[in-house]
Amino acid sequence: MICLSLFCIGSAFLLQAQNGSAFGIKGGLNYSANGDYFESIGENAKNPDRNIGYHVGVFGKLGNKLYFRPELIYTATKSDYENDEFNVKKLDAPLLVGLKVLGPISVFGGPSLQYILDTEFEGIDVDNVEEDFSVGLNFGIGLNFNKIGIDLRYERGFNDNEATFINNNFGPDTVSRIDTRPDQLILSLSIAL
Repeated sequence: MICLSLFCIGSAFLLQAQNGSAFGIKGGLNYSANGDYFESIGENAKNPDRNIGYHVGVFGKLGNKLYFRPELIYTATKSDYENDEFNVKKLDAPLLVGLKVLGPISVFGGPSLQYILDTEFEGIDVDNVEEDFSVGLNFGIGLNFNKIGIDLRYERGFNDNEATFINNNFGPDTVSRIDTRPDQLILSLSIAL
């Protein structure tokens, strides 16, 4: 009987979804792979192993049932390519529109503006990333309990964006490149202040 009472009280507390506008901090884990690695010798592509990265940032929320949620996030991702690591550090600015569908549950989606701060391919100099600025798409589902929110989203980059390498192990006339578009699952915890 005590367990049932505690369950009912806890459920009532959790079902009070965050109402109205808010501002806060967020952070979490990214399960990512940064595209294919191409070598000009034979043009064979190596698919990356997915790895855990992280993100931290701030968010704002305007509205209640239908809401706008801009975010500014620092993201660090890593992808493994047969004993080599490709690391990306970037600023993301998702511009999400969401809709509460049932109690604390909402769905959301929208573009994500991305600015690449740094790329590194373990021991190889990255000559140039075609464009430091790119656009992607975020969509997902969220749960909001008062000031605490949890969301799971998928992110994919829209435009082709490649990094080329210099001084690689394949010789001076060989061009190697990586498609730097993000392809990731993102799990976040947010706290409204």
